[in-house]
Amino acid sequence: MTAAPSGAVIGAEQYAKALLRYRVMAFATGVMLLLGCILLALKDLVHLKHMEPETGLVWLAHGWLFLVYVVVTFMLGLRLRWSPVRMVLIMAAGTIPTMSFVAEHVVVKRLTADRSR
Repeated sequence: MTAAPSGAVIGAEQYAKALLRYRVMAFATGVMLLLGCILLALKDLVHLKHMEPETGLVWLAHGWLFLVYVVVTFMLGLRLRWSPVRMVLIMAAGTIPTMSFVAEHVVVKRLTADRSR
């Protein structure tokens, strides 16, 4: 029995780490976007104007998390050689409430199917 080349192990480990970073950022971005939408609806529809500072902080956090999500998605897309259109569509999922959860599920499902072949 021969051992796998060390480059293959490092490549698989880096792939797994890149995928984990993407999954964490997709979840964090989705949660903050959903929380921001809920707070905005409460503030404007229920007229809870005292929530203004919290709403602004949530949107600020979502903005920063979204920037990190875009970078992490771009890095994963380069590593997996995604088309630019696919990368942009997956990045845009972070701007639609709950869509980053769907995009993350589709990405992971497709990658595990590709790896199992």
